[in-house]
Order: sequence, then C-alpha cells, then structure tokens
Amino acid sequence: MLILDRRTVVGAALASVAMALAGCKRTTQSSAPVASLPSMSAYAPSGIYGPVADKFPIAGVDTSTIDSAYLRREVAYASAYPPGTVVIDPRAHFLYLVQPGGTAIRYGVGVGKEGFGWSGAATINSKQEWPDWYPPKEMIERRPDIKSQLTKLQSGEGVAGGLSNPLGARAMYLWQNGKDTLYRIHGTLEPATIGTNVSSGCIRMINQDAMDLYGRVNVGTKVVVLGGVAGA
Repeated sequence: MLILDRRTVVGAALASVAMALAGCKRTTQSSAPVASLPSMSAYAPSGIYGPVADKFPIAGVDTSTIDSAYLRREVAYASAYPPGTVVIDPRAHFLYLVQPGGTAIRYGVGVGKEGFGWSGAATINSKQEWPDWYPPKEMIERRPDIKSQLTKLQSGEGVAGGLSNPLGARAMYLWQNGKDTLYRIHGTLEPATIGTNVSSGCIRMINQDAMDLYGRVNVGTKVVVLGGVAGA
C-alpha cells in the first residue's frame, strides 16, 4: 500500500488569530514576508505530518487530535471516474483522488456550510500557494470582530497569505461552465476540525494534505462533489 507525503496545520500558536473563518471567496497570491514560527516541541510528529519548510514554515500536526480514519492513505475505491479525478464526499468528510487499478488516495476533510451548499462537476480553474483571503461582506457583518484582522490588499480588504490566513498553505478554485462556483479546496489552520462540520468555509484540508493534493492535480482537473447533507 502506498504511503503518501504530508499533511497538517499552520503554527498552532497562531491558529487563534485566524478563527474558524475560511470564507470561500476568490483570493490572490500573497507577497507577505516570511514569518517566524514558535518552537513546536510540545509534540514530535514524524512522517507525512511532520514540519514542512515552505515559504512560511508549517508546523507538524499532532495527529492524536484527529480520528485516524481521516489521515491520508491509499484505499480500494471502485469508481467510474478516470484516474486523476477528484471526488469529494462531504457527508463522509472524505476527498478522493482516483488512481489506476481501483484505488484512490483518500484525504480527510472538514466541511463548512458553503461546502454543503454546492454539488456537481467542476474543474480546477486555478491553484494558488499561500493565497490571500477576502471575507464576504455578509461574514464581516455577521462577525464584526474580523475587521481588526483585515488590511488593504490589492483586491480589497483581506488577510494576506501566511500563517494567520484561514485558507492555509494552498487553495484550489473550482469553476463550472466558465463561471466561478465560489467553491474551494484549501488548507486550514485548525487540523483538529478535519472530519467535522465547521461554521464557515468550503472543503478544508490539513495543510500537508492540501499541499500533497496541490502537487498531484493540474489546472483543468475534473472535480466531482457529491450531494451534501440537507440543512447542514
């Protein structure tokens, strides 16, 4: 069985800054400076969920906070979709990348209300590393405390890409029939929310998993989102 690369969260000491607000809005790539990361010696993760040296240093994930069913692995997966297709099952909190030979790479995901609000087939229209985040006006009205986290960026008021950004290390943007679905697959600052329903956002992955998927898919990849849970 294939053991896959990475997965995680951003610096745990900075997770509270971003709240649980991964709003699904279009973002632009950030040029924010590299930030320092506090020591993460409280636990010693290894393997695919260990620390990652990237544009911003990504801390290792304490996998004891996550149900092991949601850790990345290769599984048997009977599917009519060709290899390379991404299939998302919001109800089960799994994302599958279909592989040859009746298998798939399975990732655990957290699903926000926006993640239950759309289903169907789309394509990855763009991919971004450390994207900026622009919260919707409705979210700002609902959570005025967000305003203190926003700065003027090239596309409006938002949070620059980095360790305090709720979109995490990578984001993939889904379009359908030439239009933005406003549906995103992205990293998260809160790995403990993987396998759960969360207050906001689309499909969130541990940063190491988001980076792994990001490296395996191309712009134009087909993504199939199965029906979510009514009322979620």
